[in-house]
Amino acid sequence: MEQDPPPPARKPETPASRVAERPRVLVFSKTTGFRHGSIPVGIKTMIELGKEHGFDVVATEDSTRFNENDLATLSCVVFLNTTGDVLDDVQQKHFEKFIRSGGGYVGVHSAADTEYDWPWYGRLVGAWFKTHPRIQPAKINVEDRTFPATKMLPRIWDRTDEWYVYRDNPRPNVKVLMSLDETSYQGGGMDGDHPISWYHDFDGGRAFYTGGGHTDESYAEPLFRQHLTGAVMWACGRSDVPAKKNPTAPLTIDQP
Repeated sequence: MEQDPPPPARKPETPASRVAERPRVLVFSKTTGFRHGSIPVGIKTMIELGKEHGFDVVATEDSTRFNENDLATLSCVVFLNTTGDVLDDVQQKHFEKFIRSGGGYVGVHSAADTEYDWPWYGRLVGAWFKTHPRIQPAKINVEDRTFPATKMLPRIWDRTDEWYVYRDNPRPNVKVLMSLDETSYQGGGMDGDHPISWYHDFDGGRAFYTGGGHTDESYAEPLFRQHLTGAVMWACGRSDVPAKKNPTAPLTIDQP
């Protein structure tokens, strides 16, 4: 799916020059495994959010866009429900260089079900998918309400989605924003400490992940849309957060 023609060839830019311009975001939704039916509405939502909040969106499943010239025009890349092996070895190297030059990454839902044989990507996304229970409502503890993607959220966020269980707990390596209350739904699977959204500075760039976004309905939720917007703006370098220590244990959140 192409929403925009390829940009003209140009010399690679510096991170500073990316930030100085209107952000340009690549929404990448290639799948070689399970394909989410919510991808079209997810793309539509990202385009709408760009128009509302001042960033340009290019939506594609064409992995050849992961070349030096095209990536140089971008502020961040969103992996929107990607699955399986989506980039070849050369494209992977170009994407690594993009992040190392100060680029941003946003992973949505099955971005964690992507590129299992690429260790660098596993560190970028923060955790890989293991399994999931049925779609059901759950309570989310919003542990950090200062970050641009969570500052609008209540301390306890009730919503319905497909809640991933991850192979490993990412908490030691990332800054956890939200975690699931495993007593509030069935099939938690992570021994009571269940991060579901996080961010970190990684290899010269910025990386964010949210486990939400499986269902079509997610993209109509005002708070989830704001969550995505805040993530993109942070990954593009348009917003920041105060420096803080990474928590080493799940927080106890009082009811609002």
